Amino acid sequence: MLEVKEVSCSYGRTVALDGMSFEVPRGRVVGFLGPNGAGKTTAMRTVFGLVAVTSGQVLWEGHAVGRPDLRLFGYMPEERGLYPTMKVADQLVYLAELHGLGPRDAATAAGHWMERLGIAERAGSKVEALSLGNQQRAQLAAALVHRPELLVLDEPFSGLDPVGIDTMSEVLRQEAARGAAVLFSSHQLDLVEHVCQDVVIVDRGRRVVAGSVEDLARGEHPVLEVRVTDDPAGTWAGRLQGAGTVLGNDRGTLRVMVAPGRSQDVLEAARAGGEVELFAYSRRHLSEVFRQAVGQVAR
Repeated sequence: MLEVKEVSCSYGRTVALDGMSFEVPRGRVVGFLGPNGAGKTTAMRTVFGLVAVTSGQVLWEGHAVGRPDLRLFGYMPEERGLYPTMKVADQLVYLAELHGLGPRDAATAAGHWMERLGIAERAGSKVEALSLGNQQRAQLAAALVHRPELLVLDEPFSGLDPVGIDTMSEVLRQEAARGAAVLFSSHQLDLVEHVCQDVVIVDRGRRVVAGSVEDLARGEHPVLEVRVTDDPAGTWAGRLQGAGTVLGNDRGTLRVMVAPGRSQDVLEAARAGGEVELFAYSRRHLSEVFRQAVGQVAR
């Protein structure tokens, strides 16, 4: 298990991480979420010693991460990290050998991941000649070629088409299923909700929410979907008076987070606005959890 414990670091006067803490257990896919500048990339880099920490610890299996552990980790940075003029297959074999695989095993692993990720036909191409999507696939293959025990991916779905997204999602699930700990950041919250078992949301260098996707969707307060005839703007919600908070309006269907014991008050406010077409309980969307966690709930 990866543990980031009370980690702080700064760039000059800018505080990038302020007591950041989270865990990534083996066998789980953990989504790492936050607004731009929240500290996600910096936190990921601390795992690999690419950023010096002011205080706190980064632990793997209960001990401080050392150089031998790094050979067990796979990292996919958001920026392209491969040699642009080197052929894809040669590059994957080289990186596998750097992680300790022999020449034959390295070639076998490189071939497997190129085939699995749909870039086998471009094995002899230079990375710079690939499309952005195929560069992303090659980057993932580089992170996986040595069969890592910890996989850390920064925006892995960026630039992928729907087929590539499906392949990437399945690979992440399979890696977790074989016992790897998987952490990835993304702004595509629908994908995170679909792929991950757990989520960590950070803001301003601190963790603000953490838990399983199921628990976060269930939430502390119920959510109602309410639609009133002839009121697509949801003006009826002006009568809520503290009974609930509007999370969003989807073409006239309002999603309302209900205050404790106030469901009947929400119904009465909706009835006062007209005929109620829909009044039903619903799960919270991860996007709603995210907006609430970083202070962006709709008013």
